[in-house]
Amino acid sequence: MPTLAHRLCLLLLAVFLPCTALAAPSDFEQAKIESRQYVYHDRNQGAGGDLYCGCDWRWTGRSGGRMEPTSCGYSTRAQPQRAERLEWEHIVPASNFGRARQCWQQGGRGHCQQTDPVFNAMEADMHNLTPVVGEVNGDRQNFPFGPVANNQADYGVCSFRIDFRQRTAEPPDSAKGLLARVYFYMHDRYNLPMSRQQARLLMSWDRQFPVDAAELERDQRIMARMGHGNPFVSGARQWSDDHRNSGEGLRNIAHGHARNTPAGRPSTASRPRVAQVAASSHDSTTSVRGNRRSQVYHLPQGCPGYSRMAQHNIIEFDNENAARAAGFRRAGDCR
Repeated sequence: MPTLAHRLCLLLLAVFLPCTALAAPSDFEQAKIESRQYVYHDRNQGAGGDLYCGCDWRWTGRSGGRMEPTSCGYSTRAQPQRAERLEWEHIVPASNFGRARQCWQQGGRGHCQQTDPVFNAMEADMHNLTPVVGEVNGDRQNFPFGPVANNQADYGVCSFRIDFRQRTAEPPDSAKGLLARVYFYMHDRYNLPMSRQQARLLMSWDRQFPVDAAELERDQRIMARMGHGNPFVSGARQWSDDHRNSGEGLRNIAHGHARNTPAGRPSTASRPRVAQVAASSHDSTTSVRGNRRSQVYHLPQGCPGYSRMAQHNIIEFDNENAARAAGFRRAGDCR
């Protein structure tokens, strides 16, 4: 259990860490890469393993990994290939927060990724990501957490349990406290509704399984990348029956995508826009084009890549400052 000194240090870091030092990941892919590099880089072998089963893994590629089932006594239920693959779990499932967005109703996850900065911020929030065995991630789907009477999905020594008929998942005790505090964080920060039944269960997990040193360290590492920690980990905030969401994340996103006009009115002119024009069209000759995949931007004059990008990778900005604010850098071949 963390000491008072640990909690005070975390609170001081949250207050004094310069928010402009590093930008939060701009999308899910970048969040996975940064989670590997800065949060879990040394937690893949003999340091507790993945959150649900405690398995070790070997890093592969930029953000992937190969699980080592024998390290944790894991037994494959039905998907041997997925059982050997590391996958990044959204603790609060993407469909849960996506369904609350209009973009999801209009075209699902892909449409949200292309058009909705709020969805992208939630999907890329590193506090909500954890590496897990791929098969368990797939079996859990978007089931809510809750008690499961019997081990409906047998993973050997791994005590993650799923009742597919009731669409409920129960994680091992070692993960329950962290999961509860991530749920509180996501619902509070992005103003998501939570049922009273779910809140009561998570509140009991929060009390029964308090923050430990490993969770504090995880929170501190993520805070160093995103500029803010989880207040339900540091103890700065507590969930209660009459909890009112702060909505801090929504306000920060709105502030980051708005600028003042000469008349003093807020504008969305600096908001990145997914290009809807054909690749041959040059109607928006004053706009700056960012490449969603490479995170670089191109100017309409002097940058050969401006007209060469694949259409689905284009994000348009009104100017270079807006592109830089979104975490993009100028292409190296620009003259």
